[in-house]
Amino acid sequence: MPGASAPLLTREQVLRALRQIAREGRPLPSGTVYELVYRGRRYPPRAVAELAYRLATGNPTAHWPRPAGAATNTLLEGLDFTISTKRPVLTSGSTHDGDETARQQAEDLYTGISRESSEPASSPAKVAEPPAAYEAPPYDRPDALAELFISEGALDAALAGLARRRNLLLQGPPGTGKTFLARRLAWLLLGAKDESRIELVQFHPSYGYEDFMLGFRPDADGRFHLVPGVLPLLCQRAAADPDKPYFLLIDEVNRGNVPRVFGELLLLLEADKRGPAHALRLPYAPPDAPRFFVPENLYVIGTLNLADRSLSPLDYALRRRFAFVELGPQFGAPLQEFLAARQVPGAIIEQLCTRMAALNQTIADDPELGPDFVIGHSYFCQPPPQPEQAAEWLRLIIEQEIGPLLADYWREQPATAAAQLRKLLV
Repeated sequence: MPGASAPLLTREQVLRALRQIAREGRPLPSGTVYELVYRGRRYPPRAVAELAYRLATGNPTAHWPRPAGAATNTLLEGLDFTISTKRPVLTSGSTHDGDETARQQAEDLYTGISRESSEPASSPAKVAEPPAAYEAPPYDRPDALAELFISEGALDAALAGLARRRNLLLQGPPGTGKTFLARRLAWLLLGAKDESRIELVQFHPSYGYEDFMLGFRPDADGRFHLVPGVLPLLCQRAAADPDKPYFLLIDEVNRGNVPRVFGELLLLLEADKRGPAHALRLPYAPPDAPRFFVPENLYVIGTLNLADRSLSPLDYALRRRFAFVELGPQFGAPLQEFLAARQVPGAIIEQLCTRMAALNQTIADDPELGPDFVIGHSYFCQPPPQPEQAAEWLRLIIEQEIGPLLADYWREQPATAAAQLRKLLV
């Protein structure tokens, strides 16, 4: 009897074909009447079935044994795929295709058990696949201490705060190596320079909830679709790879409207609010969409610039969810040893460090400025390759980078700015 024979395809085999099509950008012949709708995209059903059949049989030239139309569509619908009549994709305010697209795209936000991930753990048909394996260079504590201008105790304290809260904010004046340290904390916990598990974003005044979490965005044709932001996609990857830590690095946290950007994340960021037990419904998601949660293996490291007068301080709801680490200028032994190892003459190193320390003391003592406006060491971390170029290198940094900053600091006192610049150049 036909019903007793083994099925031509399984759902997993079709999913494998769809992933390969998406990964390779494979061109497919356009469907004439029907389309397979999956995660907001449309595919010709027979072409998908034929590719799945070839992958299942291991024969790259095999032909799909069923005709297009009802015969193929019925099989795919029996595997829980959506087949719709072909018509133009409607805009976000429309019904039918717009609703189906939103429903399918909402699957991408789910980081728990779904139709695909309810299969055995060995099956690759999960909501998200872990990144492809590659050989990332190893990274350990000696590597970190060799390139960071902080003590071993300070490094341990930062790692302890990140482990305790899972959320860390590195704050300090400009040029103190906040972003540099953030990435290396991630590398240390990963044990390698594994960029596949790190996502970096920078907040700015135009950055919003729709960019970070979920919102409607136009495509090239001006049609709006529900699109997940940076965080849900990273959470999806982290939940699919629970044995490895994942990191979200947020540069310039306080340059954005933080409460608006974070939305539900203000609750879900807490260390004891991670996992599916604390999942919430996202406001833009369709009513039947799975709830969203932050997996336990996701860590957030942000940087906070204390010197920008245009920025509002962070509210207390956000502050209590983070551990804070203060970074300051480092013009002592670590920087001096770093520059000496790169053949910068000792006299130049002495001049740089002594005069910058004196300038920072003047800035810190100024009641109009204060410690938040001192100048960091990052300006001087790329010395020239030849020792004889060091004097000119230092002069240009002072004139082209430090000088304009001082002019802005003492905008109402130009004589003070000029006097401080002269002290650096003498």
